[in-house]
Amino acid sequence: MPHTFTPEQKQSALWLALGVLLAVLLVLLGPVLTPFIAAAILAYALNPGVDWLDRQRIGRFSLPRSVAVLLVIALLFAALLALILIVVPVLQSQLPLLREKIPAFLAQANDFLSPRLTALGIHVNLDVEGLKKLLSSKLASSSDQIWGTLLTSARQGSSAVLGWAAMLLLIPFILFYLLLDWHRLLHSAFKLLPRQWIDKTRALSDEVDGLLAQYLRGQLLVMLMLALYYSATLMLAGFDVALPVGIITGLLVFIPYLGFGLGLMLALIAAVLQFDGIHGLVLVAVIYGLGQVLESFFLTPRLVGERIGLHPLAVIFALMAFGQLFGFVGILLALPLSAIISVALKHLRTQYLQSSFYNQ
Repeated sequence: MPHTFTPEQKQSALWLALGVLLAVLLVLLGPVLTPFIAAAILAYALNPGVDWLDRQRIGRFSLPRSVAVLLVIALLFAALLALILIVVPVLQSQLPLLREKIPAFLAQANDFLSPRLTALGIHVNLDVEGLKKLLSSKLASSSDQIWGTLLTSARQGSSAVLGWAAMLLLIPFILFYLLLDWHRLLHSAFKLLPRQWIDKTRALSDEVDGLLAQYLRGQLLVMLMLALYYSATLMLAGFDVALPVGIITGLLVFIPYLGFGLGLMLALIAAVLQFDGIHGLVLVAVIYGLGQVLESFFLTPRLVGERIGLHPLAVIFALMAFGQLFGFVGILLALPLSAIISVALKHLRTQYLQSSFYNQ
């Protein structure tokens, strides 16, 4: 007798097939979804601030949610603009001075290194004049030349530039509507879940939400402590630009490589400009080397990992594993994704320990 499927089994197979098709469609539409994903991440992080403003009352007057959303987005862009206004003036003031300082610095480096290398049997003589010409030509570009290069690159890759520009312009608009209708969208998503899964899904989402909130608080603490560390150590070392460079390095640390790399570059430029010889570079190497060790092996595992229930070794492994699998984006999202996975694994472990396969 041929096997016949029940109506419930047919319906489950239909919805499973539709779910697989939807997942494939989302993968194919990845580039289109990029601004929506970026805006959704920002909306998740900024929604508590919008909710707090939305609850505030002045007498009988309450702030409309749309106004609260606009205020939060304005504060976000003000913070980004303030960061740009800190970085750009430092670069504008340092690069011309660096161009003037390079010849003397290279001559000092050659005078310092050549005798010591010769004593070790290594006969190397730096081509100081050639290096002077090369580095000076790279740093001597005027603003008109830089803009010309940017415009040429834009013309050659106009479609890619337009695509990035459109994405960046879309994000604020998507963010506004996501924040405006955040709770309604979540309610609509929960209404689509099968009724037998609703309580379990809601409990899991609440647990993940709590872990991610702890992650954000821990990451903010890491940023603050590193900003204080770099500012204080550079100031004690006598750097004139200690405060802006330290703040930049600390606040951008949540972006892997970029924050540390930009701060290191600015500190190296300041060392070349301000100090004679190489001891300024040695100071920068020591300060930033210790800062990297402090961040990677103490602050992030302790302040972020412990807050989301991850062992310090698990934090280090997550950063390396997600970086290997997904590159820069993987490192950026390693800890929040690890928090989500840890919740799923905890509940999976509970189910396994209660299963007949384990207990028989």
